Amino acid sequence: MTAFLSVESSLTGRFWRGPDAQLDRAAEALAQDSRLPLPVTRILAARGINAPEAQSFLDPKLRDLMPDPLTMRDMAKAADRIVAAVTRRERIAIFADYDVDGGSSAALLIDWLRQQGLAATLYIPDRIDEGYGPNVPAISGLAQNHDLIICVDCGTLSHEALAAAAPRDVIVLDHHQGGETLPPVLAVVNPNRADEDGALGHLCAAGVVFLTLVQCNRLLREQGRPQPDLIGLLDLVALATVADVAPLLGVNRAFVRQGLVVMARRERPGLVALSDVARLDSAPNAFHLGFLLGPRINAGGRVGKADLGALCLSCTDPSQAERLAAQLDELNRDRRSIEAAVREAALAQVEARGSDSVIAWAAGEGWHPGVVGIVAARVKEAMNLPSVVIGVENGIGKGSARSVPGVDLGRAIQRLAAEGLLLKGGGHAMAAGLTVEEAKIPAAMARLAELLSREMEDRPGAGELRISGLLDPAGATIELMQMLEKAGPFGQAAPAPRFAFADQLVESVSTMGDSHLRLRFRSAGSQPIEAVAWGAMTGPLGPALLEAKGRRFHLAGKLELSQWGGRERVRLRLDDAGEVR
Repeated sequence: MTAFLSVESSLTGRFWRGPDAQLDRAAEALAQDSRLPLPVTRILAARGINAPEAQSFLDPKLRDLMPDPLTMRDMAKAADRIVAAVTRRERIAIFADYDVDGGSSAALLIDWLRQQGLAATLYIPDRIDEGYGPNVPAISGLAQNHDLIICVDCGTLSHEALAAAAPRDVIVLDHHQGGETLPPVLAVVNPNRADEDGALGHLCAAGVVFLTLVQCNRLLREQGRPQPDLIGLLDLVALATVADVAPLLGVNRAFVRQGLVVMARRERPGLVALSDVARLDSAPNAFHLGFLLGPRINAGGRVGKADLGALCLSCTDPSQAERLAAQLDELNRDRRSIEAAVREAALAQVEARGSDSVIAWAAGEGWHPGVVGIVAARVKEAMNLPSVVIGVENGIGKGSARSVPGVDLGRAIQRLAAEGLLLKGGGHAMAAGLTVEEAKIPAAMARLAELLSREMEDRPGAGELRISGLLDPAGATIELMQMLEKAGPFGQAAPAPRFAFADQLVESVSTMGDSHLRLRFRSAGSQPIEAVAWGAMTGPLGPALLEAKGRRFHLAGKLELSQWGGRERVRLRLDDAGEVR
């Protein structure tokens, strides 16, 4: 196989693989039939979209893609019970996970109930003291003072804890992999239950909550009662969908597309305040949700007070939202410094262990449990392998795992727990959590590698960078960006196109902060383009390009719009570079 632009080993050591020839022919034919630009039809062809379907794909309508909520088991029971609780003005408690999906799911319910004059109790467990999911003391305490407990983004495997709610009713709205049996509750609405067909398995918990509220609104409408506004809640669904790395396919894509429109109105005080502390000065996109807003909301659960994110998302007072956002921003800075130390140690372990395994893992005494998940994500990005990072304290390891596309990590972790190698574990395809005895860590990781080996066989190697096609700086226009955005949003299972710019002259290079790089490049007769390489100084790319001024390189990355001085312009988010030979 010939390397694209003959880049066999880039500045990051990767082999550049160009677009598939058959896919390229399909994209060219689609461009002729639809009169759309070739960079856009490459995206459509990769998604299996033909010319008659192109327009509806570029302009997705939520009403066309919305599934019937009643296709999920227990949905009717859950919605009936929630509406009955509203009718009877019952005391409702919401038990949520401490991540973005859990916080957004809780905020969805709080907002919907508030529109009907009901105030719910929010309970989010402390990551360190209580761990993930429902626990007996918390649930029994809530059951003493509430008529209904709704668990969001957790609960599917919490048999013992949820039994402690009796005789109160419990509803579980979740998306994590289910076991052979369900907890003793009124309803478990979860597209990843063992007895579901998986058709909606790509939903995050907030997506499940939203569909539940759609069914609740149906019931209210049948009863001739006012219904809360659901479209205005889609900003929360979009945020959770992207931050929880759910595939941006089908209804998820419509959720995010419409949710970004809602978010751009700046009507939710918490998201407005978070956008401001993150210095987001343009219309939000999926990248902003995943890399600017998501980490700040998660920071409360990682290294601070677990409920800060959900409180910020659900609050209605702008001043309070600003205070909460400032706290989350400060905690996010603390998280970064803690994460950096753990990441360095974890990557050193992984590199010392070698690259023969199909997984990457690391474990360390005293590693903060609040950052092992994000460090696992960084290890996964560096190694292109399913990754597990475990913090050990008093002989017990608490870890997080992150997967690569096409490899169901949650199911494998659940299998380890069933086999007795873990004290507990579970999750979904792309992310999982686990608790393990320190002495069993090596055996558990060896078994995990064995379980995942078959799924990993057909994946491209860690040293490969996929290129969507060539682009000249003159073609990187705002008009092209507008068309590309119609083919988005981009994220999990729907990657943004990565363009290569061949034989470019680097005009200037400078650092941004401690870890980022900025450069300007151009080809003969074109206007220069700015490129930003986020985090490049922590790897091989940044140091290699620091001396690149006046030299020629092939550059690869993804286009984005940036604003400066009131003007909008196209910028390259640089992923890699190769020397021109």
